[in-house]
Amino acid sequence: MKKVFKTLITVSFLFIAFVGYGIYWAFFDMNRLPTGEYLTEDTSPDGTYTLKAYVANGGATTSYSIRGELVFNERKSKTKNIYWNYEEDTASISWTDDDTVVINGHSLDVLDEKYDFRRE
Repeated sequence: MKKVFKTLITVSFLFIAFVGYGIYWAFFDMNRLPTGEYLTEDTSPDGTYTLKAYVANGGATTSYSIRGELVFNERKSKTKNIYWNYEEDTASISWTDDDTVVINGHSLDVLDEKYDFRRE
């Protein structure tokens, strides 16, 4: 009886984890954002990073969104999305120091911060 109960709990936990990850992947993963059309870019003061901004047209039923993509200039690393905001169609980018960028009023440390309106 204990073995059946443990097996049932384990299977239930795995099912819940699988469904939870599927929801995250489908709706919140920043790697699955639409590409959008190139808008502008700005390079960090020391030249280490470039932030490229793209505008994504959601179609007739949703507003425009801005996607900010961080490019590592000195390394051949994969780019990463660090900014995603809804109901924006322009991007104002400025660097406050070598690792901190301000995008449309949102300040981000490019090493470990992201802004995603869906998580606010």
